[in-house]
Amino acid sequence: MTDFLAAIGLFFAIEGIVFAAFPVATKRAMTVALGMPDSTLRTAGIASALLGIAIVWLVRH
Repeated sequence: MTDFLAAIGLFFAIEGIVFAAFPVATKRAMTVALGMPDSTLRTAGIASALLGIAIVWLVRH
């Protein structure tokens, strides 16, 4: 459970840094994402999740 909470904290830290360092680019990326079809966002989300799982698995084993 502590690893999960650490991961959530790291996610918020990275997200906060991105919003603070690149606010204009972040807004532009959100605008582009709003115009994308749901299927494209879903595919990107699944690919990102699988990549994240693979990275965690490689680091842990």
